[in-house]
Amino acid sequence: MKTVSATELIAEPLAAADAGGRPLKGGSLPEYVYARLREDIFDMRLLPGDQIIESEIAACFKVSRTPVREALQRLQSDGLMQGYVRGGWEVVPIDFKRFEELYQMRGMIEQFALRQLCAGGGDVALIEQQKAIWCVALEQRLSDGRQVAILDEQFHLALVRAAGNKEIASTFERLTDRIRIVRRLDFIYGDCVQSTYDEHAGILNKIAAPTADEAASLMARHIEEGHVDITNITLHRLQSTRASAGAERLAYVQVKVMRHV
Repeated sequence: MKTVSATELIAEPLAAADAGGRPLKGGSLPEYVYARLREDIFDMRLLPGDQIIESEIAACFKVSRTPVREALQRLQSDGLMQGYVRGGWEVVPIDFKRFEELYQMRGMIEQFALRQLCAGGGDVALIEQQKAIWCVALEQRLSDGRQVAILDEQFHLALVRAAGNKEIASTFERLTDRIRIVRRLDFIYGDCVQSTYDEHAGILNKIAAPTADEAASLMARHIEEGHVDITNITLHRLQSTRASAGAERLAYVQVKVMRHV
């Protein structure tokens, strides 16, 4: 497998858009609207309980209502939006109980994957690729939280994929998409970049040893600490965003109703 640098792996364009954020000619309008809205949710510019209307989004993005509706329906399938009558939609409230269950499932899958890898199976090339990203000197580490968040997600996906069970990997990919809305908060608003490098390097070195129990223990602690941090950051971020809501509003958000938080 070709070695890919951290810079190459970070590339995660919103959609086919120009420098001004407008969709490129010939690009998919539903994909463009979907990516823009999803990023607004992930970055909490759209808050749980915010209500939006198809016609307002269409006017803001300068597209018809058809691609907007398709984008919103896709977000609904992702569990991020819920639709009402007459083109009305609402950002789904954050359900901490649901995220706790997803994190439990995540831990079970990743510990299984680590035990498989420590037993000598799996895709060695994928592991070596991750070592080239995480097992580096301090001066080679990235400091931008958004960039490290993308690499962190790819790290966990790579470990599960490397274990070789395609059905489990597919399930884990869907789980990853469900927790992304809160997972990135730890990197954007928290202070976990350096500890993530340290913990990922430690896990990778235990795989190389191999010591399955120690690797699984490190991963369990890594996930649990991240879960606690994210819950605290999410609550703080929602509170601070609510307090400053009047200062910065998205053009297409009509009403902010934080009734579910």
